[in-house]
Amino acid sequence: MLKKDEQALVCDLAETYQIYDYRSYPVGLIATLAAGLRDDSRIKMQLNDIPLPAETLLLVAIYDRLNLLMWSKTKDAEKGRNRPQSILKSIIKQESNVTAYANGEEFIKARNKLIGR
Repeated sequence: MLKKDEQALVCDLAETYQIYDYRSYPVGLIATLAAGLRDDSRIKMQLNDIPLPAETLLLVAIYDRLNLLMWSKTKDAEKGRNRPQSILKSIIKQESNVTAYANGEEFIKARNKLIGR
């Protein structure tokens, strides 16, 4: 059984280049062909942790804004109640892995800890 990312690669190579047994080709060729796949290919979206194509995400964002605009004209909006939930936020559940430091010394300490000094 193929892993999920390998399944996506096989499907993309078959769909785009009609390559059904990628292991019979040189690795460099497959790497070049994989790099040339469109941005909304299964494997690129999976590797970049993108749940849907950009066009679909844009349509969802437009829907959310239109829904919010329509809600803003209601009595509930005047009282701040029943604000519509964002569909886009429920689709994109990314956690931030950004770390901030108060000064350079804290950064150096954290850096040294990471590199084992």
